[in-house]
Amino acid sequence: MQESQIKFRFSPSPTGLMHLGNTRTALFNDLYAHKLNGIFMLRIEDTDKTRSTDEFTQQLQQDLLWLDLKWQEGPNADKGNGPYWQSQRQGIYDKYYQLLEEQKLTYPCFCSEAQLAINRKVQLASGKPPRYAGVCRHLTAEEIAQKRAQGMVPTLRFHVPVDRTVEFTDFIKGPQRFSTNDLGDFIIRRADGTAPFMYCNAIDDATMGVSHVMRGEDHLTNTPRQILILRALNLPVPQYGHLSLIVGNDDSPLSKRHGSRSVYELRNEGFFPLGLINYLARLGHSYEKNGLMSFDQLAENFNSERLSRSPARFDADQLLYWQKEAVAAADDESLWNWMGIEVHSIVPAEKHSLFIDTIRPNVCFPEDALRWANLIFDEHLTYTPENKLVLQETGAAFFHEAIYAVDTYGADFTAMAEHIKQKLGVKGKALFQPLRIALSNETHGPEMSKIVTLLGAEWVIKRLRAAVF
Repeated sequence: MQESQIKFRFSPSPTGLMHLGNTRTALFNDLYAHKLNGIFMLRIEDTDKTRSTDEFTQQLQQDLLWLDLKWQEGPNADKGNGPYWQSQRQGIYDKYYQLLEEQKLTYPCFCSEAQLAINRKVQLASGKPPRYAGVCRHLTAEEIAQKRAQGMVPTLRFHVPVDRTVEFTDFIKGPQRFSTNDLGDFIIRRADGTAPFMYCNAIDDATMGVSHVMRGEDHLTNTPRQILILRALNLPVPQYGHLSLIVGNDDSPLSKRHGSRSVYELRNEGFFPLGLINYLARLGHSYEKNGLMSFDQLAENFNSERLSRSPARFDADQLLYWQKEAVAAADDESLWNWMGIEVHSIVPAEKHSLFIDTIRPNVCFPEDALRWANLIFDEHLTYTPENKLVLQETGAAFFHEAIYAVDTYGADFTAMAEHIKQKLGVKGKALFQPLRIALSNETHGPEMSKIVTLLGAEWVIKRLRAAVF
């Protein structure tokens, strides 16, 4: 176990795809570790045997690396504190079970799930916090032996001391105080011998040298229980900080109905990782700088005092804003690869750079790039009924004059527009909208001068002729 070292960790359960909540937790831990020149560790909490899969484990690692969240310790980066999968750490848990049992701080519990559920309902109905009533706490050795002889397999509960106070300073929420009388004795070993979250999570943090635990505030009430375990075992207690949760626009927990997707889904939609981390870094945390920042810049300016204690509201428009910022900042090679093979098959090789430069301000996702590739390079542009009507109302004389201008000036949009303006006396929308529709079948889009250059004089003339009805 490493000591006197700043170490943050991200410890997901591989029971599904990474969502925005645990992705933000990973990001904040990595940013804060980077800020303090510490270690960011990845630990896989796969004790839920029925739901944890290798597929999800591999995917969450791929998602983290795609986001440029690179752990310095964990899978494929053993620093002597492994294994980094909880399913492989049972021997460590058993060692500390024995120490707790030797101190008589545990006892077997034979209560069934159905019995416990009834007790919780009764307590809630009485306005009391749901906690274990201590039914099995005072079983004698003979009673325990009798139940085992009947084939009953117990869980193991931690005996919480009464009339004590657990206090700690949350580095996000400030001083916290809990009465042990409100906690109840909790399970630290399942009937099948495996360790539940409350126990193994705390043991791992202490034995793996984790100095800072930053997690969602839904874990806040778990913290006093874990502190009791660690103190009983004389293990180091990390500093705890609990992040406000992410909610939707109706203040309920964030879900798919609010527009939330997994990192895997966002990646497949074409989100840039830099845009996504810039959005998440500001979801419950404020920065003085408003522009797009690299990971190193986000870390350098990260400040735990700027973490909000109020729920962070998911905003799909803000997510799109940072996506657009990332697209604007991407280098040409990255943007070209991002556009995809369909775009690559449509855009002529000699026009790659010009195409990127032309459409960059008007694309947010690869599908936008594909749409513009088709609009610009399709030899047979089919106008929408609305646009066809505009072209008809504009009249053939307009387009004949435009064709003459291209014949005279080539792919020089400024000269073309000025010629039409002088000859026909049109300007503003009456000048530019028919030209834009004729050349792209759109009423808004990239700069017309760039579209004309991209098309070339020959194609511009073909489209102007096709616009005459």
